Amino acid sequence: MIPVRLTAGAMTEIRRLMEEPGFDKSQRLRFGVKGGGCSGMTYVLGFDQAGENDHHFTIEEIPCIMDKSHELYLYGMEVDWQDGLNNRGFTFKNPNASSTCGCGTSFSV
Repeated sequence: MIPVRLTAGAMTEIRRLMEEPGFDKSQRLRFGVKGGGCSGMTYVLGFDQAGENDHHFTIEEIPCIMDKSHELYLYGMEVDWQDGLNNRGFTFKNPNASSTCGCGTSFSV
């Protein structure tokens, strides 16, 4: 079971980051949430070491992890990469969010 989806643009950017010199190949792409932000919870997306409570999955050869307790908040989410003049970075479309912040990185359930 793959809990989240990456668009082609997101996969291209993640692969670019993984090919940077000095990238620690033992790390996996972590999806998660943490408290905070204008809407109550903030998305976590970054490279990290796996923990004992992590769900391991692969998206087109990109090794990924997510704390099992975060699946409730993130299942079905789509992550995209925007590279425009007004918006550059990862964006999140989460069907579980009841409201989102204008910045797109904070949400509530």
